[in-house]
Amino acid sequence: MVQQNTWTRLATFRRQYFQLVDPTQLRWLEGRVLKDMEVQAWMFSHLFDAETNSTLPPDRYRLRVLKALVSKLEQAIDDPEEDAISDDLMESLTSILGSNVPSETDSAQQKAYVTYAFPRHSADNNTVNDNSVTLLESRSVISSSGTTGLRTWEAALLLGQFLSSDRGSAMVRDKRVLELGAGTGMLSILCAKHLGVSGIVSTDGDEAVVDAIKTNVFLNELDASRITVNTAALKWGRPLNGSTFLEDYGMDVPEVLLGADVTYDSTIIPALVSSMRDFFDLNAALQVLVAATIRNEKTFETFLNACRRNRFTLQQIDFATQPESLQDGPFYPTSTAIQIWRITRAHTAQDPFAF
Repeated sequence: MVQQNTWTRLATFRRQYFQLVDPTQLRWLEGRVLKDMEVQAWMFSHLFDAETNSTLPPDRYRLRVLKALVSKLEQAIDDPEEDAISDDLMESLTSILGSNVPSETDSAQQKAYVTYAFPRHSADNNTVNDNSVTLLESRSVISSSGTTGLRTWEAALLLGQFLSSDRGSAMVRDKRVLELGAGTGMLSILCAKHLGVSGIVSTDGDEAVVDAIKTNVFLNELDASRITVNTAALKWGRPLNGSTFLEDYGMDVPEVLLGADVTYDSTIIPALVSSMRDFFDLNAALQVLVAATIRNEKTFETFLNACRRNRFTLQQIDFATQPESLQDGPFYPTSTAIQIWRITRAHTAQDPFAF
């Protein structure tokens, strides 16, 4: 009988796999566990079977994982008469080998399904609810169109992890939320799909990126749900019209503003802070959550100083990144610091969200 710990580890492996974590970084189970026919059947059904998984990773990625899996199974088999490799797994490998798999270079330029999981554990820790978001992403750092907005970055993953926690979800539940520089729209979709917001608008300054968000909204079947994701192009620094906000954005003025990896370029910070100031003018009680990967401390300090000049109240949220070896979803590098800041225009002692 397969132990419960094995299923837990397999679930983590599956989250890594569907997030397209580098195959060399996957947390493989021991060969003695992998060769169990029940485990092999689970892996085929949950990782490679196109009939039960509609958003499989690209062929080249699956090929690398299948090759590694079969190699580990071959090394683990001591007695071919007692142990075997699943026919389904071998047929999957043969099928991909017989197809026209693109080169690594071509594959990197193609969009691929990527699923990010934000697991919520029950009080007794016996059940896990995978709050997942599936996106069609460009895996290259900069897409052929010259934008970085077609993939999800680590600051968005940490902010999504915080919002999925009890503390974070309390800040957006039943609230009107607007995301700045949404990129793939992952955070907006997470809010609409799993976090109980009353309304959400996903914005970006690039029209092509906004169109891609619409595709991801449809992919997550939110277009027909009670809470969908409204999308809009929003150029930072341009004045906001409070009287037509509902007409322009499909939602009343927001109560929470989200931004992840929006402070990486010092030249855009004045426009970003100007837009934040306009949103505060529309709603003085607005709360802003900004997550940033601190690649350049001077650039981020430029953002903080601009907020201080506008008399915003700044508060770093105590929500540490997990070591990569302990992450169970989503998965992101921690070699560079990631911070989450809460920004308000006024702070009172009665503030229920003080950290």
